[in-house]
Amino acid sequence: MSNFRFCPRCGASLTPVHAGDNSGRASRQACSRRCGFVHYDNPTPVVAAVVEHDGKVLLARNKAWPATWYALVAGFLERDETPEDAVLREVREEVGLEGGRPRLIGVYPFARMNQVILAYHVTTSGQVQLGDELVDYKLVEPAQCGAWRAGTGWALRDWLRERGHEPVMTDLPG
Repeated sequence: MSNFRFCPRCGASLTPVHAGDNSGRASRQACSRRCGFVHYDNPTPVVAAVVEHDGKVLLARNKAWPATWYALVAGFLERDETPEDAVLREVREEVGLEGGRPRLIGVYPFARMNQVILAYHVTTSGQVQLGDELVDYKLVEPAQCGAWRAGTGWALRDWLRERGHEPVMTDLPG
């Protein structure tokens, strides 16, 4: 559950309410003055790209991550944007590459971050130019590429399997 404490409409405190799912746990927060506000805390849609560049998988490292973590290019779906447009925008913004038509790999839950990931394969061209959020990248032969047991790692695993590669699975991006 998010850390909302007050109603954004009237300022009253929020109180836990049951959503009728029979789980016995409070699954929503609602205005204590009953102004009608209910915070549903729905997952945030995120797009991710298995970027294929020069026949290799591009994995990127965010500035905030440990030196050994590399993962897929990903970002939030913006209002009035299709997932396909969003994933191409993220690839341009984060690694400076132009992408061809995105192909959906799958949709993956990422409960720890309260996100739902729409993952695409994008073949790219151009020269890599890292955006503000990234500090490094690496290109990995698909046959040598591993995947991780969380978030975008499942999408990379599925894409590699489609190509006949069974990736080594790890607990951390890499």
